[in-house]
Amino acid sequence: MSPPPEDPSVTVVVRRRTKPGCEVDFEEAMREFIAFALSFPGNRGIHVLRSEQANPRDYTVVDRFVDMDARRAFTATESYKEWMVRLRALTEEDPHIEEMGGLSGWFTLPDKPHAHPPPKPKMALVTFLGVYPLTSILPPFFGKLLPAWHPLLRNVLVTGLIVALLTWVVMPNLSKLFRRWLFPTI
Repeated sequence: MSPPPEDPSVTVVVRRRTKPGCEVDFEEAMREFIAFALSFPGNRGIHVLRSEQANPRDYTVVDRFVDMDARRAFTATESYKEWMVRLRALTEEDPHIEEMGGLSGWFTLPDKPHAHPPPKPKMALVTFLGVYPLTSILPPFFGKLLPAWHPLLRNVLVTGLIVALLTWVVMPNLSKLFRRWLFPTI
C-alpha cells in the first residue's frame, strides 16, 4: 500500500514591522493588497494578524496557495512587485518570508517565527480533530436547511464553509489548545 499523496498547497507566512506611526497606512494598504491577492488564480485565502502583545507594529500575514506554481506565478507579476515596493516603504526592513508545504501552514505560531512545524502524525491527528466534527455536522445540517438545492451545489457551499472555518477558526484554536503537545520545546 502506497502512502497518500502529499498536499501540494503552500502556505506563506510573512512577518513585517511597520515604521513608527505607519500602522494605519499599512493596514489600509494591506486591505487593498488582500483584494488584489484574492483575485489571483490559485490563492486560497489570506489573513493578517497584528501582534498586540510584544510589539503592536508587528504584523504576520498568512497567505495560502493551491500549489507552488500558483505562488510563483503570483510573485512573478509586475503588480505583485509594485505592491512589495509600496508595503516596504511602510516597514522598517525587508519582510521575513517563510514558505511551507501541506499541513504545516495550519501549524504556525505567529509569536514564534522560527518554530519548526510539528511531526506529521501530530499534525494529522489535530487536523482530524478539526475536520471530523465539521464534516459530520455541516453536510446533514445544510441538507435539511437547503433541501431544494442540487447536492453538488450544496456540497460546494459546505466544502467552502469547512475550509474557511478550518483556516480561520478551528485550526488556529486547536493549535493554541494543543500548543504544548505540538511544540513541546517552545
